Amino acid sequence: MRAWFACSGAELLAQDPRAVAGRLAAAQQARGFAGSPDQGLAWEAQLAALRRAIAACDGAAWTLALEYALLRLEKRIDAVLLTDRAILCLEFKTAAPSPAAPSPAALAEAEDYALDLRDFHAGSRRHAIVPVLVAGQRGFTPPAQPWLLPTQPTEPLLCGAGDLGRLVAWVQAVLPAPAEPLSGAAWLAAPYRPVPGIIEAATMLYARHGVAEIAAARADAPSLTRTAEAIARHVAAARAGQRRLVVFVTGIPGAGKTLCGLNAVFGPARQDGAAFLTGNAPLVAVLRAALARDAVARGACGRAEAERRAAAALQNVHRFLEDCATDPARWPPERLIVFDEAQRAWDEAKARTGTQNRRSRLTLSEPAHTLEIMARRPGWAVVVALIGNGQEINTGEAGIAEWGRVIDGSRGWQAVAAPRVLTATDPVQRLAEGRPDWLALDADLDLTVPMRSVGESAGAAWVQAVLEGDAAAARRIAAGVPALPYLITRDLGALRAALRHLARGRRRAGLVRAAGARRLRAEGLAAEVSGKEVPDWFLRRWPDVRASDALEAAATEYACQGLELDVVGLAWGGDFLRGRTGWQARAFVGHRWQRATQDFAFIRNTYRVLLTRARYETVIWVPRGSAADDPFHDPTRPAAEMDAIAEFLRACGARALDAPPATAPRPADLFSTAEDAS
Repeated sequence: MRAWFACSGAELLAQDPRAVAGRLAAAQQARGFAGSPDQGLAWEAQLAALRRAIAACDGAAWTLALEYALLRLEKRIDAVLLTDRAILCLEFKTAAPSPAAPSPAALAEAEDYALDLRDFHAGSRRHAIVPVLVAGQRGFTPPAQPWLLPTQPTEPLLCGAGDLGRLVAWVQAVLPAPAEPLSGAAWLAAPYRPVPGIIEAATMLYARHGVAEIAAARADAPSLTRTAEAIARHVAAARAGQRRLVVFVTGIPGAGKTLCGLNAVFGPARQDGAAFLTGNAPLVAVLRAALARDAVARGACGRAEAERRAAAALQNVHRFLEDCATDPARWPPERLIVFDEAQRAWDEAKARTGTQNRRSRLTLSEPAHTLEIMARRPGWAVVVALIGNGQEINTGEAGIAEWGRVIDGSRGWQAVAAPRVLTATDPVQRLAEGRPDWLALDADLDLTVPMRSVGESAGAAWVQAVLEGDAAAARRIAAGVPALPYLITRDLGALRAALRHLARGRRRAGLVRAAGARRLRAEGLAAEVSGKEVPDWFLRRWPDVRASDALEAAATEYACQGLELDVVGLAWGGDFLRGRTGWQARAFVGHRWQRATQDFAFIRNTYRVLLTRARYETVIWVPRGSAADDPFHDPTRPAAEMDAIAEFLRACGARALDAPPATAPRPADLFSTAEDAS
């Protein structure tokens, strides 16, 4: 049971509060948490308030759960009170003197608990959820706007410990009886299966050295569990047989490839030496910073050591290959490496050339160097190659065909992959022709269920149909979804207001845009998130203006590839527009747009990346452009082009954005003072 202690209202009233506080202290100690006299006194005060409220509302038949653990937030709800009409999530802040106004962070914390139950607790999805902050000794004032059709969860309520009974009575009077009875026993037994974000998952896996609870993330997405288990199975077999093996993991965008890779690196293979390699510099920077901060916060080590450990676990693939390639006698300390976005590994020409900022020391393709380096060490070695379908955004990428060519010509290497690696229409993305003897097939290595989107899994299919230009298919998908998580607006101010409204609790919002959308600067969105700013953008929170929540700067596909936000505002640029025959790609050169036919696939996949960054809603802003009759008409952003994009997205089923509230939508709105910052 996730609660440290649970009982009926009658049982709570019959027990001595000090005895219940003692049981909570024993549960705390059993879980390895340090106790304190102040904690014991706080529990007794909470229990006294709860007893008064339950007695005043005749709640003997209700159920109470204390210290209910939430894995995704790595926190616990102080109390969950299950009445016959609602699930009340109670956060107590009664120890400090009562301030003139509640802390926005405290209100957001209570709301976040309620949102977590809504999204990940099976027993909460069909019932009213009410977040409550019990702070100080203030009274209870019902909301000025009556709950006609309350949101789910409702807006947070606030009261003092002495008026908790009045608040509960008001909730009971306002909410109608549920269509399905709320059973306390069933609620306590219901599964809680969170879907952590990539940053949350990385810190939890790194800290706990285990993956079971996260890998079994969601009941409706068993493919993640199967794939994680399949990788572990093949790694164990390679270790037992002292073999060299490449494990190809394929999957649609947002299906959990990175999470499976982290599972492998931070799982049992960690003791043999394991590292996550990626050419995605922003992903490395963000995850390293997150792991180091978390390790320091947990007291695991000092900052310097935390940063060293994080750097060893998460490495830039180009630096790893160059460091080893220049010293043929060097053995890598890792027996297992995860090669992120392996289809984007450089071909030989690109590997020899390097980048504009750094001359390369490689002489072979990156797949060839990888297998040669990992084969130097006697014994077993495993390369887990994560294949992101449809996310190529650079030239010079070899595709998975190069991996197949290298394996076929090497000695001692074998591979295992899902059947889809042999059926891709693009030969560059086919591992091999026919069925080579070095390849085994395992369907469990293909991730087919999108995990990034918490509320609706049809988003990836909708995005695919939109980018293929199939409005009818997209519209059919949208028609089958109660609330498609894609909205559209033509107003930048409305976009920002909507993101602040949708990012309830502590959920994170941010703006994204294509790097090639050069004329967005004329529409009022010029700033991009630079490489060095990416960790602060993803990890800090408002009112820090460097945070994504400030909604000042937009991250491009290069800054957000492999990462995610809760709510995304996508600024659609003039680099990808509707023409007579479908989508057209352009590049802005000098002072005008030029057709970019050869780069069409890369630009289309840029928008695939941007459209799949959100765990919840994506709000698409299509600028109005420059009207033809404007005396200062700008020919680089004609209004007709922007209108055509907006009309097509609406035809695909994107929902029109309703006007956001003119005032702060909830007491816990962390952005109520942020207008000047945006």
